[in-house]
Amino acid sequence: MGSRVLDVPCGQGRHAHLLAEFGYDVDGLDYSKELLDVARKRGTGDRLRYTRGDMRSMPSKWTSRFDAVLNLFTSFGFFAHPSDDARVIREFARVLKPGGRLVWHGGSRDGVMARFLQRDWWTAADGTLFAQEREFDSLSGVLTVHSTWSKGTKRGTREHRLRLYTATRLAELCADAGLVVEQACDGFGDRGLRRRSSEMLLVARKE
Repeated sequence: MGSRVLDVPCGQGRHAHLLAEFGYDVDGLDYSKELLDVARKRGTGDRLRYTRGDMRSMPSKWTSRFDAVLNLFTSFGFFAHPSDDARVIREFARVLKPGGRLVWHGGSRDGVMARFLQRDWWTAADGTLFAQEREFDSLSGVLTVHSTWSKGTKRGTREHRLRLYTATRLAELCADAGLVVEQACDGFGDRGLRRRSSEMLLVARKE
């Protein structure tokens, strides 16, 4: 134990906190002050620190600092321009030590489109009805999700956009940044990535 790990973006710190409890030396970075406030309430210490910042431009003092960088649960592809995604990958590579690992988890464009669901709806345990409609632009690779919820007389809507990538394109972005993808899995399982895998986990090593 004792390896230095960066969780980015760390959100409410659910991964960072557990990693620190297991003995890792953990930094978490996120842009949201509100989420970082929740993370800090979980606890901080000598082995757990949180920083507010943009993952496109992380602190210069972090160069070659970390043994591992974690980018988990579809925390990639939300920037408006694909050049920002490439910039993020370069930042991941910069802050890794030589031989360090990037662990990336998110949607697989191939699998999502192989089983594309244009609309669906479900009811939560508290009776809230959720509905989603999805649009996909094959040229930009952007998935747009329109969400609606209702419970009694209350209702709300939101929209978010996510750029989906194939494993091939992500491996190219990693290679451009000096990272070699060594594993491609079907989500968090140990089965290899397949064409119909809706999510993927990639492990890349810094050369």
